[in-house]
Amino acid sequence: MAILQVRDVDDRIYDNLKRVSQQHKRSISQEVIHIIEAYLSQPQSQWKNSTEEFLKLAGSWEDSRSPEEIIGEIRNGRSPNRRFNKSHGIFD
Repeated sequence: MAILQVRDVDDRIYDNLKRVSQQHKRSISQEVIHIIEAYLSQPQSQWKNSTEEFLKLAGSWEDSRSPEEIIGEIRNGRSPNRRFNKSHGIFD
């Protein structure tokens, strides 16, 4: 039997896997195998081709504003970040 090792899993994903595996009374490895088997057992017709989906969206966004106006609106909507303004912080 093959061995699969996955590194650098986000803590939130791992915590969710751990919680779900406990609910199903499985180990985390068993739960991951179950999830993969369930996903791969679906008929391929149910899998969406992400490239085709992306191409369907291409050109579908219409806006009368220029790119500069859109960028300006995004920037003006941001709140100032004071994270790096603290004295005696890591970036002083």
